[in-house]
Amino acid sequence: MTLSDTHKRYLYAYLFFLPFGLFFLVFKIVPFVQALRLTLYKWDIFGAPKFIGLTNYQKVFTTTRFWETLWHTIYFTLMTVPFLVLFGFLLAVLINSKIFFKGFFRSAFYAPYVLSISVVCLTWQLLYNPSFGMFNGALQGLGFEPIRWLMDKNWAMPAVAMTTVWWTIGFNFLIYLAGLQQISATYYEAAEIDGARGWQQLVYITFPLLRRSHILVTVLQVIASLQIFGQVYIMTGGGPGGKTRVTIQYIYEEGFRYFHMGYAQTVAFVFFVLMIGVSFAQIRLMLTQEEG
Repeated sequence: MTLSDTHKRYLYAYLFFLPFGLFFLVFKIVPFVQALRLTLYKWDIFGAPKFIGLTNYQKVFTTTRFWETLWHTIYFTLMTVPFLVLFGFLLAVLINSKIFFKGFFRSAFYAPYVLSISVVCLTWQLLYNPSFGMFNGALQGLGFEPIRWLMDKNWAMPAVAMTTVWWTIGFNFLIYLAGLQQISATYYEAAEIDGARGWQQLVYITFPLLRRSHILVTVLQVIASLQIFGQVYIMTGGGPGGKTRVTIQYIYEEGFRYFHMGYAQTVAFVFFVLMIGVSFAQIRLMLTQEEG
């Protein structure tokens, strides 16, 4: 019995897929199922897991601290995403225009993104230092009182947000720059013939033609901002007074400080579902507006 060419192609396709499929099953699907199963148990690592049903889920939705950390995460996202999207777009437009030293500015804007999180956070901690930091030095030079940036409950989260914008804007800049270079020059030539100038071309040609880039950048930045952890953990430790404690830090503390593994996994799963929902809603809304 011989196989036909069609059957051979199917067989080869499955054989090529098999290694990845096994890898995905063993290292992705099985751990995910085990993690989901853990949400139904109480486990402190040292003893055997104890089945408690949906008690962990009930605890998540009735714990004030969870809602506080979720709000801090959303607050950080609202502070960072608009600036990261807008400034990334404007920087790309600037570099894509006819200016000198394009290569230098392209490298300079992207360079912070390749730095490690510890280098960035420790450097900005020095800049925020209330005694000798550069920011307070500038404020005092202008006649203002110094600010305890990372120790003031009103300024701590904005300070972390400003650090994050400086650090990660290069990624958005690069995506927008790639999108701008795909726009045909004929659009701008036709616009100039019709009398459209720089600002009008930006609003009516450049911005609409980058809708796909807007969707990609916005969704990626929302997901990244919702997962904020390293910056606040290094710069503020969640303080002052828990005002910068975010959801990922809450999960980390519950799991690895207090050893509430089942509860921590439940918070992580609920947060995962929320992120998936937000991302799906964003994509649907933007694609609907594009089709309309």
